[in-house]
Amino acid sequence: QVQLVESGGGLVQAGDSLRLSCAASGRAFPRIAMAWFRQTAGKEREFVASMRWSGGNTYYSDSVKDRFTISRDKAQNTVYLRMNDLKPEDTAVYLCAAKGVGSSSYNYWGQGTQVTVTS
Repeated sequence: QVQLVESGGGLVQAGDSLRLSCAASGRAFPRIAMAWFRQTAGKEREFVASMRWSGGNTYYSDSVKDRFTISRDKAQNTVYLRMNDLKPEDTAVYLCAAKGVGSSSYNYWGQGTQVTVTS
């Protein structure tokens, strides 16, 4: 069984930075990509950033581009999200996701970590 466990969330002030981590454990699984999404109460889940697990291209939503950076450490089986210049509108539960080989969508999900940004 595959598990994705997020960590690194917290309560910060506007302008601060955080780094989220997502550690994959359980059985080894080949994956195409890893991503971060976020969700707030009453809203649909929102794409934040993604990258190919093999490295290379990264993708960001317009709302976080130039402030957030996604990266991964294959040896640690971990993906990160560095968040700079946080804004109150970044407040959400951040979820890590993985897209397995042969899947057309993200089919592995973590439980999420709360990020709260105060003004």
